Amino acid sequence: MKDFATFVPKPTPKVAHGRGSWITDQYGNRVIDGSGGPAVYCLGHGDPRINEAIMAQLNQIAQGYRRFYESEPLHELEDLIRERCGGGLTEIMFNTGGSEAVETCLKVALQYQQAIGQTGRTRFISRMRSYHGNTLGALSVSGYPLRRGRFEDSLLLVSFVSPANEYRLPDGVSQDQLVEFLANELEAEILKLGEENVCAFIMEPVVGAAGCVVPPPAGYARAMQAVCQKYGVLLISDEVMSGSGRTGTWRALEPDGVVPDIMSVAKGLGGGYLPLSATIYQQKIGEVLLEKDGGLQTGHTFTAHTAGCAAALKVQQIIHEENLLEHVQTKGAWLGQSLKDALGDHPNVGDVRGRGFFWGIELVEDKATKQPFTRELQIAERLGQTLREEGLLLYPVSGFGTEQAGDGVIIAPAYNAEDEVLEQIVGRIELALNRLFS
Repeated sequence: MKDFATFVPKPTPKVAHGRGSWITDQYGNRVIDGSGGPAVYCLGHGDPRINEAIMAQLNQIAQGYRRFYESEPLHELEDLIRERCGGGLTEIMFNTGGSEAVETCLKVALQYQQAIGQTGRTRFISRMRSYHGNTLGALSVSGYPLRRGRFEDSLLLVSFVSPANEYRLPDGVSQDQLVEFLANELEAEILKLGEENVCAFIMEPVVGAAGCVVPPPAGYARAMQAVCQKYGVLLISDEVMSGSGRTGTWRALEPDGVVPDIMSVAKGLGGGYLPLSATIYQQKIGEVLLEKDGGLQTGHTFTAHTAGCAAALKVQQIIHEENLLEHVQTKGAWLGQSLKDALGDHPNVGDVRGRGFFWGIELVEDKATKQPFTRELQIAERLGQTLREEGLLLYPVSGFGTEQAGDGVIIAPAYNAEDEVLEQIVGRIELALNRLFS
């Protein structure tokens, strides 16, 4: 293909105003927020019902510090989450961001293994092409070289197995063989490390930024859980990006028929109105921690922030009252098919994949060989800028392939996005791709 001119990113404008799926910048430019930022703003922007709930709480008190007080929003939100999760997932620790939620998942797993006398179980296994957060612990279990590089020497010792990606199969493995191959690989890694040394296996049910949205092959989650249970290894489901309804069910693992030991949620929990995340774990784990240690031995200043809980409670109530998970399922199927119909024949679109309102478009230099563009071309960044010029914000992702190649964009609209907005998202992506590669 032709050489691209040097990419010069435009300055980032100041945000001025947001309502629903639309954002206006300081210059008056109005764009569709087609990815909810990084898959956060699940009810769009400026919803007066959520703003009123926040203000009502602020007029009472912003936060009752967790060691001195509990609160009504906290208890109501806990009850709602327990109902949404089911499966024995009753214990909850609230924090402010996804990285904290994952960090707490790791701590829960370590504390539990210690409490039951498995003191050697300190090692984690994760997957390549995964991303779990920016804190050193969460980054340690992230198989994302582009984000790990500068911190590599200070990270925990973690083992990595192959990603579960049907578009990019391991050498010599067919799609029909993939699940068995991955289960055998995990088992082999546990045995290599010594089962008495392995604490937990962590995975994203649908990979986000580190893979450009990668749903699992059928049967994958069940197979990995079976291996974990065989060797006393805990299963951690990182649903920071894919959970809280983003994929059409409250738990992203629900369609796979799997309930994890520990899970994290964040982005769609509070919809970005105030920062909030949660680590949720099995009652049987909580009972052990309470008996042996008096409870979970972690927490932060803003754990269970009262106003944050009030905001998330209202977000979750709206999602339930307006049947938005059903909307995400039905309209998500339409969105995915429309993207495939519009872009499937484009010579530089390698794959369109996703679930619910969570879709990724992977771009390639050669469609037949699946050869990615070199990272130096900054294709994802170019496309992101071209999309903005077409009046659409999507989440560009890069570096998820070999040698830090790999370019794509994530589509993650608000759960209540109107049909017209969804249609415009598809149309503007098509226009931007044609402009970029013309």
